[in-house]
Amino acid sequence: MTAPNKFTKIETKNSPAKIAASQEQSATWSVEERAAMHEHVKEIKVDGLGKPSADAEADVLAKIAEMPEPDQAMARRLHELIKTHVPSLSPKTWYGMPAYAKDGKIVCFFQNSGKFKTRYSTFGFNEAANLDEGVFWPVAYALKALTAVEEQKIIDLVKKAAS
Repeated sequence: MTAPNKFTKIETKNSPAKIAASQEQSATWSVEERAAMHEHVKEIKVDGLGKPSADAEADVLAKIAEMPEPDQAMARRLHELIKTHVPSLSPKTWYGMPAYAKDGKIVCFFQNSGKFKTRYSTFGFNEAANLDEGVFWPVAYALKALTAVEEQKIIDLVKKAAS
């Protein structure tokens, strides 16, 4: 690489190219998506420091407490169900959402409707979940309310996912 000379364009922190790239990114990602990405960066930094699981659970409970109702009640109940019926999963935040991991890999998560301003909350699974059935299976479920029927379905799915 050659040293810059008086004819070499050097991009500064606030150069037009950097500002244009920033504005383009702003148009690509919503405010909520950018906030989730910032939260994920913080989570990665914390994981690298080996944060104790008790602190991770406190982080999950804090995120749940920030949610509006009825999402908060659903997230709190999901947390109780998973801790009770699938204690092998560890609570942790993932993109600022309550999630549950096995061997450090996210198995399932709860995305409240307010997170990305959607009409329903979602309970989803990542590729670490052991849910494969043939060549086609669901990995996320819309969730508007929790009844005993949905609770049992979720317990069964999470048990299978963590197996």
